[in-house]
Amino acid sequence: MTPSTNSHSLPQPLSAWHTESIEKSLSELDSNAQTGLSEQQAAERLQHYGLNELEETGGRSSWSILLDQFTNIMLLMLIGVAIISGVLDLLALQKGSLSAGEVPFKDTIAILAIVILNGILGYLQEIRAEKALAALKSLASPKVRVIRGSKPMDVDSKTLVPGDIMLLEAGVQVSADGRLIEESNLQVRESALTGEAHAVTKQANLVLAEDTSLGDRINIVYQGTEVVQGRGTVLVTGTGMKTELGRIAELLQGVESEPTPLQRRMTQLGNVLVSGSLILVAIVIVGGLIRSGGNLNVLQELVEVSLSMAVAVVPEGLPAVITVTLALGTQRMVRRHALIRKLPAVETLGSVTTICSDKTGTLTQNKMVVQWVTTPSQTFQVMGEGYAPIGEFQIGETPIAVDEYPELEPLLLACALCNDAILQYEKGDWQILGDPTEGAIIALAGKGGIDKEPLTLKFPRVGEIPFSSDRKRMSVICQWPVVSGELANNEQPTTNHRYIMFTKGSPELVLEHCHSFQHGNKTGVLTDEQRTEILHNNNRMAGAGLRVLGFAYKSLNTLPTLGIDASETVEQELVWLGLVGMLDAPRPEVMEAVRRCRDAGIRPVMITGDHQLTAKAIAHALGIADQGSRVLTGQELQRLSQPELEQLVDEVSIYARVSPEHKLRIVQALQKRGKFVAMTGDGVNDAPALKQADIGIAMGITGTDVSKEASDMVLLDDNFATIVAATEEGRTVYDNIRRFIRYILGSNIGEVLTIAAAPIMGLGGVPLSPLQILWMNLVTDGLPALALAMEPPEPDVMKRPPFSPRESIFARGLGAYMVRIGIVFAICTIALMAIAYQYFNPHWKTMVFTTLCIAQMGHAIAVRSNNRLTIEVNPFSNPYLLWAVAVTTALQLALVYVPFLQDFFGTKPLTLIELGICLLFSTSLFIWAESEKLFIRWYRNRG
Repeated sequence: MTPSTNSHSLPQPLSAWHTESIEKSLSELDSNAQTGLSEQQAAERLQHYGLNELEETGGRSSWSILLDQFTNIMLLMLIGVAIISGVLDLLALQKGSLSAGEVPFKDTIAILAIVILNGILGYLQEIRAEKALAALKSLASPKVRVIRGSKPMDVDSKTLVPGDIMLLEAGVQVSADGRLIEESNLQVRESALTGEAHAVTKQANLVLAEDTSLGDRINIVYQGTEVVQGRGTVLVTGTGMKTELGRIAELLQGVESEPTPLQRRMTQLGNVLVSGSLILVAIVIVGGLIRSGGNLNVLQELVEVSLSMAVAVVPEGLPAVITVTLALGTQRMVRRHALIRKLPAVETLGSVTTICSDKTGTLTQNKMVVQWVTTPSQTFQVMGEGYAPIGEFQIGETPIAVDEYPELEPLLLACALCNDAILQYEKGDWQILGDPTEGAIIALAGKGGIDKEPLTLKFPRVGEIPFSSDRKRMSVICQWPVVSGELANNEQPTTNHRYIMFTKGSPELVLEHCHSFQHGNKTGVLTDEQRTEILHNNNRMAGAGLRVLGFAYKSLNTLPTLGIDASETVEQELVWLGLVGMLDAPRPEVMEAVRRCRDAGIRPVMITGDHQLTAKAIAHALGIADQGSRVLTGQELQRLSQPELEQLVDEVSIYARVSPEHKLRIVQALQKRGKFVAMTGDGVNDAPALKQADIGIAMGITGTDVSKEASDMVLLDDNFATIVAATEEGRTVYDNIRRFIRYILGSNIGEVLTIAAAPIMGLGGVPLSPLQILWMNLVTDGLPALALAMEPPEPDVMKRPPFSPRESIFARGLGAYMVRIGIVFAICTIALMAIAYQYFNPHWKTMVFTTLCIAQMGHAIAVRSNNRLTIEVNPFSNPYLLWAVAVTTALQLALVYVPFLQDFFGTKPLTLIELGICLLFSTSLFIWAESEKLFIRWYRNRG
């Protein structure tokens, strides 16, 4: 089958269809609004354009991920050590030179077991395949109604092609991008795609400017959005990867995952350790050969020493300790309503310098709340939160009684009766069924003592002029109560006034149809000055980011005929009631969260698809930006080059009316400026930026599957304040990681220097076997290191700026400390080794082994704080460390005194004098570490 040869049938991908008229769009796609495409045309176009599906690029296979785990330089060195150790054991077996009872290949098996364990741990972290694209695909509905060959029919959404005529009605999901041909009261919820809080009212007959932002293209519908009201006929203009959803998929797949700061630091650590180890091995072998006068008979002994050094320098337990530490951090974060999807994100949170946050549902409650009511004579502030019909009316800061202001009553009646939403109490909270705007004004009426449900029975609705995008207003006609009832102007129900009409809508358009206004219990004729004042109040509230509705009423003698031109005849000579201004109010706890962010050196930035006035009002209220702060819109951003944007991002804290690629560009520009960016979001449009950000934070309640799968962390309560709690945990985790790295590597340096000293001193044999070193690195290092990971946060953890995510793992004195401690550790142990070799020769290796292990227990206790002495730290604030020290010491003594462990680890039972000497030398490391703290304190006080 060949594609159609008609060039008009081939639309240009991602053409600016919102700038084209209906007639030109139909012509360009060679389609007909009444007949649609023929089956043959549809088949030809399907062959040319392909299925209406999102394409997925190939990812890494499970085998590739598993093999990548063994490319780590430290694991590669361990594999090399295991192979060489196995070869030496094999040669010893062939020569029959193994000692009696010695198990061959035990070092090789033990080392390879550690390598495999570390590889599996890394694999389990990375095996989670990206599911974001699969979540994007789920947004496409399986069936869609189209006109083909002049007949309406249901077809699979994947067979849609450009030029198809698609029929929409309330409740369906839009299956492709398209240009509206006609609509009737069509409202589409686009929040997942654009971030817009409210359903968008669509208008087919408009032709828009080319730079119109995505959220303002009201003559276009997009794949993945939902029709909430009305109906429409749509010319399909884009399918598959040529839709806005497809553009997001391309952005998502084009984002490269960067290594986290922890991963970069661990890579750096591995490179330093392996390089240092190889240098020491070379020194030992060359020095040993020179000392022996070039005697090659000592080469095997030197190789064995080198193997022990290589095993000693690699902290085999470190990957497992880090993984467990991060896992413990995730558990603590879950208790604080933050779910970590990727373990390294726990530590990464501690490095965040900038939080880019969406507005709707993240900083705000995602609930419209009326905040101001303006009648012709007074302005009232309305208190209360959410949709709860509970709250006071205030003038200034003084609460007032509603019944003392008669003109409020008809306004509240209009709010309750000119309304299709339902307010109900469910699961401990007030919920709205229907439009959030209408829900807000029902709650307003409730705060004024007017309950909609009994009121609708008292004032039954007998007619309606529905909202339309042209009129931008809605009117309902209600019957006066049969027995009694009155409006605030004391009009009694008579045979001449049996009905009343309430109107709400755009303040400007409602006001145009008013000839009088309600003032107290009376009505008066509207003057030009009063009209100007009303419009001024409207502009003032809109400028503050409020959504404003105007209300009016009219008494009717008879029930009018509601035909096509009813609005032109009935909605005339209305009585103006007032303005109602509502806002998607900020979450009450977010202001404190923003303040804590600033105290912690973290800059919050708002990025939203909402209107710039609304965004600015919320940002100012929360302290994200000052009153005069610049707002950068999507249109302005579109005209900026990336270098120009990079120059602005440090100054702009509010971005409004942005599209998906804009969010991605903002995050990239911030990263280019050296910022470490966390991005919060809940919509499909947020997914590429979530993936690009150093930390992607999705909303757990309102978030789409796409945003969750692209994120590193999910807020279970959709609360911005939870980010602050998670950041505190992240900083604590990083502090603890540095704490146990300081402990482990300081000890390892001491071990390496001790092993290297043995052949230089001319001692007979290696002081430690690879198996003994593995024991120290996994158990003696591992258990206290895990306990150090449970250290509580420092008091000032959220009072200091974040540490640079690009700082070295050895930064801020950590490297110098490890070298100092390692040298002191080695000097003490080498001194003991010399004494033990001279006076306790049969047991000297066991004494060295025991001293190294027990000395680390004192180091673990001392390393809890950098500047506080051990006696100044509450020992029970981390009981895990006390248990770890006690258990590890007991296990080490078991290796010395339990016979079968003696045989396996190659130890000898020590006498009490020998054990006492080991304990004496072991305390020296603790004393040195505590003395350093005293010296640093004295030096700082002296300065």
